[in-house]
Amino acid sequence: MKLFRRRPPLPAEHRPPLDAEERVLTWARSEEGVLVATNRGIWLPGAGERLGWHEIHKVAWSGRELRITPAEVAGERDGYTVLVDGPVMTFLLLEPGELPNQVRARVTRSVAFTTHHEIEHGALRVVGRRVSGQDGLSWAVRYDAGSWTDWPAVIEATGELVAAAQNSVAPPP
Repeated sequence: MKLFRRRPPLPAEHRPPLDAEERVLTWARSEEGVLVATNRGIWLPGAGERLGWHEIHKVAWSGRELRITPAEVAGERDGYTVLVDGPVMTFLLLEPGELPNQVRARVTRSVAFTTHHEIEHGALRVVGRRVSGQDGLSWAVRYDAGSWTDWPAVIEATGELVAAAQNSVAPPP
Protein backbone atom coordinates (compact mmCIF):
# COMPACT_ATOMS: atom_id res chain seq x y z
CA MET A 1 0.00 0.00 0.00
CA LYS A 2 1.32 3.42 -0.94
CA LEU A 3 1.33 6.10 1.71
CA PHE A 4 0.57 8.83 -0.80
CA ARG A 5 -1.62 7.93 -3.74
CA ARG A 6 -1.03 10.29 -6.60
CA ARG A 7 -2.96 10.31 -9.80
CA PRO A 8 -0.77 9.58 -12.82
CA PRO A 9 0.20 12.66 -14.81
CA LEU A 10 -2.06 13.85 -17.60
CA PRO A 11 -1.19 11.94 -20.79
CA ALA A 12 0.49 14.25 -23.32
CA GLU A 13 -2.19 13.61 -25.96
CA HIS A 14 -4.82 15.12 -23.63
CA ARG A 15 -2.81 18.19 -22.61
CA PRO A 16 -4.64 21.35 -23.69
CA PRO A 17 -2.82 24.42 -25.06
CA LEU A 18 -2.11 26.09 -21.71
CA ASP A 19 -1.29 29.78 -21.22
CA ALA A 20 2.20 30.65 -19.92
CA GLU A 21 0.91 31.10 -16.33
CA GLU A 22 -1.54 28.18 -16.46
CA ARG A 23 -0.91 24.85 -14.75
CA VAL A 24 -2.83 21.58 -14.56
CA LEU A 25 -4.41 20.91 -11.15
CA THR A 26 -6.19 17.63 -11.86
CA TRP A 27 -7.99 15.75 -14.60
CA ALA A 28 -10.55 13.00 -15.11
CA ARG A 29 -11.81 10.83 -17.91
CA SER A 30 -15.45 10.96 -18.91
CA GLU A 31 -17.41 9.12 -21.57
CA GLU A 32 -16.95 12.20 -23.78
CA GLY A 33 -13.20 12.51 -23.25
CA VAL A 34 -10.86 14.10 -20.71
CA LEU A 35 -11.72 17.09 -18.50
CA VAL A 36 -8.69 19.09 -17.33
CA ALA A 37 -8.88 21.53 -14.42
CA THR A 38 -6.24 24.25 -14.30
CA ASN A 39 -5.71 27.33 -12.16
CA ARG A 40 -7.54 29.32 -14.88
CA GLY A 41 -10.56 27.11 -15.58
CA ILE A 42 -11.69 23.77 -16.96
CA TRP A 43 -10.93 22.37 -20.39
CA LEU A 44 -13.92 20.38 -21.59
CA PRO A 45 -13.71 17.37 -23.91
CA GLY A 46 -13.86 18.31 -27.56
CA ALA A 47 -14.33 22.04 -26.87
CA GLY A 48 -10.75 23.10 -27.59
CA GLU A 49 -11.33 26.05 -25.26
CA ARG A 50 -11.21 26.64 -21.56
CA LEU A 51 -14.27 27.62 -19.55
CA GLY A 52 -12.97 30.06 -16.91
CA TRP A 53 -14.02 29.56 -13.30
CA HIS A 54 -15.77 32.94 -13.41
CA GLU A 55 -17.80 31.73 -16.41
CA ILE A 56 -19.53 28.96 -14.49
CA HIS A 57 -22.84 29.75 -12.77
CA LYS A 58 -23.40 26.41 -11.07
CA VAL A 59 -21.71 23.08 -10.59
CA ALA A 60 -23.23 19.92 -9.10
CA TRP A 61 -21.71 16.54 -8.34
CA SER A 62 -23.96 13.49 -7.92
CA GLY A 63 -21.18 11.06 -7.08
CA ARG A 64 -21.02 9.93 -10.71
CA GLU A 65 -22.01 12.89 -12.83
CA LEU A 66 -20.53 16.37 -12.90
CA ARG A 67 -23.07 18.96 -14.09
CA ILE A 68 -21.75 22.36 -15.15
CA THR A 69 -24.04 25.30 -15.91
CA PRO A 70 -22.06 27.93 -17.80
CA ALA A 71 -22.93 31.61 -17.86
CA GLU A 72 -23.89 33.12 -21.19
CA VAL A 73 -23.77 36.84 -21.94
CA ALA A 74 -27.25 38.26 -22.57
CA GLY A 75 -26.07 41.86 -22.75
CA GLU A 76 -23.37 44.39 -21.91
CA ARG A 77 -24.17 47.47 -19.89
CA ASP A 78 -22.07 50.27 -18.47
CA GLY A 79 -19.76 48.62 -15.91
CA TYR A 80 -21.34 45.15 -15.87
CA THR A 81 -22.56 42.22 -17.93
CA VAL A 82 -26.04 40.67 -17.89
CA LEU A 83 -25.75 36.88 -17.70
CA VAL A 84 -28.15 33.96 -18.14
CA ASP A 85 -27.71 30.23 -17.62
CA GLY A 86 -26.31 28.38 -20.60
CA PRO A 87 -27.23 24.78 -21.39
CA VAL A 88 -26.24 22.37 -18.62
CA MET A 89 -23.34 20.11 -19.56
CA THR A 90 -23.27 16.68 -17.91
CA PHE A 91 -20.20 14.45 -17.71
CA LEU A 92 -20.19 10.89 -16.36
CA LEU A 93 -16.77 10.67 -14.71
CA LEU A 94 -15.21 7.22 -14.86
CA GLU A 95 -12.54 7.94 -12.22
CA PRO A 96 -13.36 11.38 -10.78
CA GLY A 97 -10.40 11.72 -8.44
CA GLU A 98 -10.14 15.30 -7.19
CA LEU A 99 -11.82 16.90 -10.21
CA PRO A 100 -15.31 17.46 -8.70
CA ASN A 101 -13.82 18.97 -5.53
CA GLN A 102 -11.44 21.22 -7.45
CA VAL A 103 -14.20 22.45 -9.78
CA ARG A 104 -16.53 23.29 -6.89
CA ALA A 105 -13.76 24.96 -4.87
CA ARG A 106 -12.48 27.03 -7.80
CA VAL A 107 -15.95 28.21 -8.87
CA THR A 108 -16.77 29.14 -5.26
CA ARG A 109 -13.46 31.00 -4.82
CA SER A 110 -14.07 33.03 -7.95
CA VAL A 111 -17.06 34.71 -6.24
CA ALA A 112 -15.79 37.73 -4.29
CA PHE A 113 -19.13 39.52 -3.85
CA THR A 114 -22.75 38.45 -4.23
CA THR A 115 -26.02 39.95 -3.13
CA HIS A 116 -29.65 39.43 -4.10
CA HIS A 117 -32.11 42.31 -4.50
CA GLU A 118 -35.86 42.56 -4.99
CA ILE A 119 -36.73 45.34 -7.41
CA GLU A 120 -39.89 46.57 -9.06
CA HIS A 121 -41.03 43.88 -11.50
CA GLY A 122 -38.48 41.29 -10.48
CA ALA A 123 -35.30 40.46 -8.65
CA LEU A 124 -31.63 40.13 -9.47
CA ARG A 125 -28.29 38.97 -8.16
CA VAL A 126 -25.24 41.23 -8.39
CA VAL A 127 -21.97 39.29 -8.52
CA GLY A 128 -18.36 40.43 -8.46
CA ARG A 129 -16.01 37.64 -9.54
CA ARG A 130 -12.28 37.17 -9.61
CA VAL A 131 -10.89 36.36 -13.04
CA SER A 132 -7.64 34.41 -12.98
CA GLY A 133 -4.82 36.49 -14.43
CA GLN A 134 -6.68 39.81 -14.13
CA ASP A 135 -6.71 42.52 -11.48
CA GLY A 136 -9.97 43.68 -9.98
CA LEU A 137 -13.40 42.10 -10.18
CA SER A 138 -15.61 41.33 -13.14
CA TRP A 139 -19.17 42.53 -12.41
CA ALA A 140 -22.30 40.80 -13.61
CA VAL A 141 -26.03 40.68 -13.00
CA ARG A 142 -28.29 37.69 -13.23
CA TYR A 143 -32.02 38.41 -13.21
CA ASP A 144 -34.47 36.00 -11.61
CA ALA A 145 -36.93 34.30 -13.94
CA GLY A 146 -39.85 36.54 -14.83
CA SER A 147 -38.01 39.81 -14.18
CA TRP A 148 -38.56 42.69 -16.56
CA THR A 149 -34.96 42.98 -17.72
CA ASP A 150 -35.41 45.61 -20.45
CA TRP A 151 -37.73 48.01 -18.64
CA PRO A 152 -35.97 51.42 -18.23
CA ALA A 153 -36.72 51.66 -14.50
CA VAL A 154 -35.28 48.15 -13.95
CA ILE A 155 -32.16 49.00 -15.95
CA GLU A 156 -31.68 52.18 -13.92
CA ALA A 157 -32.20 50.38 -10.58
CA THR A 158 -29.81 47.63 -11.68
CA GLY A 159 -27.12 50.18 -12.55
CA GLU A 160 -27.50 51.79 -9.12
CA LEU A 161 -27.23 48.42 -7.35
CA VAL A 162 -24.11 47.46 -9.31
CA ALA A 163 -22.51 50.86 -8.62
CA ALA A 164 -23.25 50.48 -4.89
CA ALA A 165 -21.71 47.00 -4.91
CA GLN A 166 -18.62 48.22 -6.74
CA ASN A 167 -18.21 51.11 -4.29
CA SER A 168 -18.61 48.79 -1.30
CA VAL A 169 -15.57 46.73 -2.30
CA ALA A 170 -13.43 49.55 -3.73
CA PRO A 171 -10.28 50.33 -1.71
CA PRO A 172 -10.47 53.59 0.23
CA PRO A 173 -8.80 56.58 -1.47
